[in-house]
Amino acid sequence: MYQYYETHLKDLKADSHLRYIRNIEKKEGKYIFINSNKLLNLSSNNYLNIADDLTCIEKFLNAGGEKYSFGSASARLLTGTLPVYKELELVLCEMFKKEAALLFNSGYHANFGINSSIAGKGDVIFSDKLNHASIIDGMKLSQGKFFRYPHNNMEALENLLLRERKNFKNAVIVSESVFSMDGDIADLVKLVELKKKYNCLLILDEAHAFGVFGVQGLGVSETLGIVNDVDLIIGTFGKAIGSMGAFVVGSKILIDYLINSARSFIFSTAIPPVNVAFSKWVLENKLTSTYEKRKKMLSLGKKLGSDSHIVPVIIGENDKTIELCEILYNNGYFTLPIRPPTVPVGTSRLRISLTTDITEQDMEKLCNIIGLEKMGLRNL
Repeated sequence: MYQYYETHLKDLKADSHLRYIRNIEKKEGKYIFINSNKLLNLSSNNYLNIADDLTCIEKFLNAGGEKYSFGSASARLLTGTLPVYKELELVLCEMFKKEAALLFNSGYHANFGINSSIAGKGDVIFSDKLNHASIIDGMKLSQGKFFRYPHNNMEALENLLLRERKNFKNAVIVSESVFSMDGDIADLVKLVELKKKYNCLLILDEAHAFGVFGVQGLGVSETLGIVNDVDLIIGTFGKAIGSMGAFVVGSKILIDYLINSARSFIFSTAIPPVNVAFSKWVLENKLTSTYEKRKKMLSLGKKLGSDSHIVPVIIGENDKTIELCEILYNNGYFTLPIRPPTVPVGTSRLRISLTTDITEQDMEKLCNIIGLEKMGLRNL
């Protein structure tokens, strides 16, 4: 009965594709412990080190956080909307200067729900080819047609728009700002230009930029001064903010439309009130004070050859990537192999995620192990 699945797992193992869940015993700042081994964690999205900051958590609890429950027990459209949910959405509206906001259970829920519902029959979506799986999965369930343009290739996108835009009623351009596996940044200024020129909606996933870029931490759109030009901005609380859930901000019309059409919102039990309250507390009390630390983190990323705090080290072959991760593990570094289908075949890599606690000294030994020339290091 299970022969097909067993064979599939064996094939994955033979191709160095097999994944398994690791047991991380405890955290201590930038370090994790596995089987009593202390390792520098380079695989986390905990960019501001808030998720395991006990002092931060204690301050939240002392400020009234202990009154919130650990379960909502209902979908938002039933009895799952407590006052704190609307309060967090209002905070987001004020931060982004947008008319409305909507919470989702995760970044995947947000991208899936938005991209599966935003385009109907006779509509079209233009998506960067390296957009996250949640965006792709959403588009696949959309009733509209979609095209994927070569990564960050604005000329190819405009050629697609020239050829196809006239054939559809409504059009959407969707992109990440900081790409999660490459650490590079989309040409957002050009995307805004094309959105206006060809009468499209622009959806921007700032999941890995929210809480990192900009004085307020709004993302790359803030640093470029284009927040008002983006129709829907998506961010997450489960990365830099150290909490759980995600959000989208935009016009009231679009948010009301998503409330009535995004199935991942409509049919999901709302995230725990305590997480909503913690996210709100971090935005109001913690985020702006991290600006200088965030600047240093991004500066270290540039020295490591990246445009952001995500540094890809492309190895190519699965087995060699796994072998390098084992070498790093034995030298006190926790890095995980990133393999297809997460990245294209032949581009298996390490994905080094910097946090505000990681220093240049932390990276020196790793750079020597990997090889300076492979990382393209600058002045480290």
